[in-house]
Amino acid sequence: MALFQSLKHRSFAWLWSGQALSRLGDNVYRVALAWWVLEKTGSATIMGKVFILSYTPMLAFALIGGVTVDRFSRMQVMFVADLLRFFVLIGIAILGFAHLLELWHVYITSIILGTVEAFFQPAYTAVLPDVIPRESLVSANSLTSLSKQVAKVIGPALSGVVVKLGSTSTAFAINAASFLISAACLLPILRLTGAAVRSLEHSSIFRDLQDGLKAVIRSPWLWITIAVASLLNVTQGGPYLVGLPFLIKDQLHADAGSLGLVYSMFAVGSVVATLGVSRFTIMRRRGLVAYCALIISGFMTLGFGLSVPLTGIFFFSLALGASISVFTLIWINLLQDLVPRELLGRVVSIDNLGSYAFLPLSYGITGWATDRFGASMVFIIGGAATAALPALGLAHRAVRRLD
Repeated sequence: MALFQSLKHRSFAWLWSGQALSRLGDNVYRVALAWWVLEKTGSATIMGKVFILSYTPMLAFALIGGVTVDRFSRMQVMFVADLLRFFVLIGIAILGFAHLLELWHVYITSIILGTVEAFFQPAYTAVLPDVIPRESLVSANSLTSLSKQVAKVIGPALSGVVVKLGSTSTAFAINAASFLISAACLLPILRLTGAAVRSLEHSSIFRDLQDGLKAVIRSPWLWITIAVASLLNVTQGGPYLVGLPFLIKDQLHADAGSLGLVYSMFAVGSVVATLGVSRFTIMRRRGLVAYCALIISGFMTLGFGLSVPLTGIFFFSLALGASISVFTLIWINLLQDLVPRELLGRVVSIDNLGSYAFLPLSYGITGWATDRFGASMVFIIGGAATAALPALGLAHRAVRRLD
């Protein structure tokens, strides 16, 4: 199958195996951590602080992370990141088993894990063109996306079983072990370096950042898409994450189980889309297809606000997951295919920073708008804006001509 084409390359097989396992461990850890905070404090505010402390460092260190993975061996950056996460998490697990784990330990752990992710993720995206040929990139990105979605489905369920039969500390230890195994998977390919690795003496960090920003500004398809994605996280991301629980409970009068099924349908849609995209070794008219997928996602978001039964909400979530995954897979492939390898780490980091910079703002705006106007209106307005923004992006020929 075309989906598994990239696994024929030994380097990628090792890389993907470790990444898939560590992502599963992450999802086991997140649920267990939320349960620990709930039992320890019973405070939703503290729960929010924990996740904010995980998210904020990823934004704060995004640009530095991009420079780092372009200046050093990307494999070695990932190896160090995995080892660091192992030591931090095994420490948390030991404290938990000894009944010594305190909230401030969790805060520090969240900051460290968020910071490390700012280095690991651009390194992983940027190293793929170094380990596999161009015709296998669609397969590699599809497998990466598939492993993330499957982990989101299996991880929470596995975490529940682990916590029930063992403890939250057991789940912490499992995640630590997943990062140790992930680091071990990198050992056979650790010396593999791409052409992008450069000596520190060649330029300064500020020059490197400047070069990355110039690369984005000189390419209209890059900065337009980053700007569109940033705004879509306000018009679409906030309503889906903040407004959906209120829509399910207050307007559809459904329970938490129904909310979970809606989120699960999103993951199912992502998996289906990933399997579909993986059938294409080389994709054509990528800009048009990717932006049309975003427009469809806007109409699906708008659909949540219509007077439809719960089955309709399930369908909209399924289609939303599929359309967003189509865009994401094409976008990653475009970056790896069109951005020079020596700049790829920085461009990926700029993309991450630009795309998600307004997400915290979106949460605040959506909460206020939901209280004032109702969840349905938030989805209708947000969905309409989500469909309009990529349509405006297509007005630029640099986007339309992406092939």
